[in-house]
Amino acid sequence: MTDKPTIVVELVHIEGPLKGEIQDFLDSEISIGRHPSCQVQFPKDLAIISRKHALITREGNRFKFSDQSANGTFLNGKRVTEAYLKSGDVLIFAEGGPKVSFLTRIEESAQAFEKFNQPRASTEMQSEPVEKITAPPAPAEPAPEARVSIQKVQVPLVIQYGPTLRSFKELPVMIGKNPDCDLSLEHPGILDRHALLFFDQDQYWVKDLTGQNMVLINAAPVHTQAPLNPDNLLSLSPKGPTFRFLGGGRLAEHQEPAPELNSTQTQE
Repeated sequence: MTDKPTIVVELVHIEGPLKGEIQDFLDSEISIGRHPSCQVQFPKDLAIISRKHALITREGNRFKFSDQSANGTFLNGKRVTEAYLKSGDVLIFAEGGPKVSFLTRIEESAQAFEKFNQPRASTEMQSEPVEKITAPPAPAEPAPEARVSIQKVQVPLVIQYGPTLRSFKELPVMIGKNPDCDLSLEHPGILDRHALLFFDQDQYWVKDLTGQNMVLINAAPVHTQAPLNPDNLLSLSPKGPTFRFLGGGRLAEHQEPAPELNSTQTQE
């Protein structure tokens, strides 16, 4: 048995023909391009992308990116030929081309290689047990074999945050601090690309993109992704912000009421 940890690579498509898709990989090599053999395959008529455009290779616990294209690849805005990637990096394949976010997470399940035996554009629910001490019960999640598809869907989503009200007609919706997110939030608890709201199986879902179990539902960590049920409290991080899911695609900012003063405190 190998001693190497099982690291899942997630490529979140931010812009381009695959926008909204999230692909998970356990391969030691991930090829990117227009050729049918590529794991990340772009449309054959997308001429700015080379047939064999780039390669991501695992070296120990690191991932090396190699550009093999005519039009180049940009890592966090800088053109590169080779570089080691870190979780949260953004790749743009050719100037003005498809944009993806590179994320990694440790897969603790011994069945990881069975679940991710080939590249795919859908993700699977994790059924990791949550150690409960005083936290409320974790929200119910589907059985491990249930597949959750993240794709473009025409459904409404309304988010109230402070004095603002944002309406969306299509999911998924990316939330983060980065200005190119669908919902950009300036908050100390929010990372560059923090969470994804999507719709599948006739209900709304949230996916944690932080790789740090920062997203919570009813104070319990969301492991990869979880459904949103009416009256759930969705905290994007332990520091907030927190929203109450009202059902029907409506999220309203939730703030804990200030503690009431007792009579001795009010008569000082």
